Amino acid sequence: MKYRTLGKTLLPVSVIGVGTWQFGGEWGMEFTQDEVDAILDEAAEQGINLIDTAECYGDHLSESLIGSYLSRRQRDKWIVATKFGHQFHERFTRTDKFAASDVIVQLDASLRALQTDYIDLYQFHSGPDAVFDNEELWEVLNAQVKAGKIRHLGTSIGSNANIHQTEASTKVGSEAIQVVYNRLDRVPEENVFPSCQRQNLGVLARVPLASGYLSGKYKPGAVFDATDVRHRHDAAATEEKLREVERIARDEVPEGVDMAAWALAWCLRHPAVTAVIPGCKNPEQVRANASAVELVESEHPSATTP
Repeated sequence: MKYRTLGKTLLPVSVIGVGTWQFGGEWGMEFTQDEVDAILDEAAEQGINLIDTAECYGDHLSESLIGSYLSRRQRDKWIVATKFGHQFHERFTRTDKFAASDVIVQLDASLRALQTDYIDLYQFHSGPDAVFDNEELWEVLNAQVKAGKIRHLGTSIGSNANIHQTEASTKVGSEAIQVVYNRLDRVPEENVFPSCQRQNLGVLARVPLASGYLSGKYKPGAVFDATDVRHRHDAAATEEKLREVERIARDEVPEGVDMAAWALAWCLRHPAVTAVIPGCKNPEQVRANASAVELVESEHPSATTP
């Protein structure tokens, strides 16, 4: 495994992390504790130390599964990132809760679910600029940093072109940006990444496999079950993406190289990107994701040892 420093947080994170939206049950599969344990044990075996989750992946369900795991392992071996700002009601249904008082309730609930007394990276979760600009919110959050409940603050921008929230990061005390970035969606390269580099913000690239489309497993015409979040994607847009994936596989992926590993390494080649956080459904996918490090150059501005 390779490691990079997450911007000004100075946290050494594995370049491959574990995204855990799937643990909340919206990707067509319900997870048992044993299945989550197996996934995270394999991640540890591969040298992965970064877990990304959120309060609304289920009603703290993903966090609870992770928390049970952490309670039986060495907590300090992991960098745990979670998010705030949404209340889960049922599958695919959430409401925004970004008031400062609401966020304190969410933070305490996340700490209980994760069975920990601190969160390494607590991220503003894809909220609008109007609530991001609430000074009281950041005052309360920074007070929680001083109290030790949060080690570092971050922002998961909802639009991968949201330069307003990115540019304001240093002002509010946010030290990392999470953004959609993959071979099919390069928008952050234009404005967001240069801003992150100027401010020394860590960058977590979410959806690095474009919701699995860049895994190479799906061909044009693929249909997703109604329990899978991809069923909600625009059908015409999905078809266009899958045709582009076919072209990329043919013209850009070297012969004999796994497309998913190639796609993860492609993200990690950008000098602004600290780590990718792909999802995974089983230990085999964790190993496949981790294999991407073999395609990643060691020379990177934030390369480090844990």
